[in-house]
Amino acid sequence: MAKITILGGTGYAGSNLVKAAASAGHEVTSFSRSRPDEEIEGVAYVSASVLEDGTLEHAIDGADVVVSALAPRGDLEGRTRGVLAQAAALATAKGVRFGVVGGAGSLFVAEGGPRLFDTEGFPDAIKPEAAEMAGVLDDLRASAPELDWFYVSPAAAFGAWAPGEATGEYRIGGDVLLTDANGDSNISGADFATAIIAEIEHPAHRRARFGVAY
Repeated sequence: MAKITILGGTGYAGSNLVKAAASAGHEVTSFSRSRPDEEIEGVAYVSASVLEDGTLEHAIDGADVVVSALAPRGDLEGRTRGVLAQAAALATAKGVRFGVVGGAGSLFVAEGGPRLFDTEGFPDAIKPEAAEMAGVLDDLRASAPELDWFYVSPAAAFGAWAPGEATGEYRIGGDVLLTDANGDSNISGADFATAIIAEIEHPAHRRARFGVAY
């Protein structure tokens, strides 16, 4: 059993991750600005903003693994990269493993090809968010070797608008977007979370990014 802290534990990715971690028997703490409508028994919910002094220190202290499911939206727009750099520094000092849920935008569409957010048709409204999360990945790759980190990108079709179902199946990729035989790139929230818990329980991507899709 690991002590897992989820930053942004009531969002789409975060809530799925909290549920998967608790179901797997881990000790789970969720940090978010508000509590969920339905709380999971055994999960500790902390209502706090990561922009407030002391929140990140509180989140990281005593944890084995901290996973950020924060997105650069609302008051975190343009500030997520700095927040996660601070969290990474604290994790380094405490010897805590640090994971980040990023988007699919920074994945390459093919080996040596453009990143997804540089392709025609990628929504302009999402480009700033995708670019900021790409910057988070750059920062992790440039971090001190003492930091044990992983960064995970979902399939292109991932979100509350396409929740899917828990199948227990998924594929793991690297920096290239995973697609199926039809060229589609999908993953349910539940299966994406399961893949992250598997990485926590059996680390296979230390100081690396991996992707998850069907």
